[in-house]
Amino acid sequence: MILASQLRPGTVVRIGEELFKVIESTYHVGQGKMPGSVHAKLKSVLKGTFKELRWRPEERVEDVQLIKQDMEYLYSDADSACFMNPVTYDQVAIPLEVIGPSHKFLKTEMMIAVEFYEAAPVNVVFPPAVEIRVDTTAEPVHQQQDNTYKFARLENGMEVMVPQFIRPGEVVRIDVATGKYLDRVRTDIKRV
Repeated sequence: MILASQLRPGTVVRIGEELFKVIESTYHVGQGKMPGSVHAKLKSVLKGTFKELRWRPEERVEDVQLIKQDMEYLYSDADSACFMNPVTYDQVAIPLEVIGPSHKFLKTEMMIAVEFYEAAPVNVVFPPAVEIRVDTTAEPVHQQQDNTYKFARLENGMEVMVPQFIRPGEVVRIDVATGKYLDRVRTDIKRV
């Protein structure tokens, strides 16, 4: 149990029978006879839904520890994604609705952290950005200004806006949270 005033982003708490991950937590100072409060934005670990709650700072909340384990992504079917422990070869399936829209960034043989609670997989932890190859886009336009964008279809089927200088076949870095282009991955640089 922790005090509500100690809630931080990433903390997992149990409310009733459901697990929630703290996305955002702010402390509001009370004024006059009004006591202070802690306002938290929470995301359900199993359902992916959001909830906002308030507590008094001195209230106790049950915190839960999730166990992270690096696993290899194998494949997806219509409703779940399958992961394998590379040491024990144990396989687990996680519903795509639990993974959320980020499931489109999964690539075969990708190593990714899976969170477990009481030996059951409950969440997949994606890196902040992923590298994906551009499948199709218009030919590059070299202009004085490189602040204009064009559509590009990535190898995972996603469409994103990329700068004019991006060519088909190049690798780009995409923000997992927003699905937006971050930068180009330079593969032609020789390392010494």
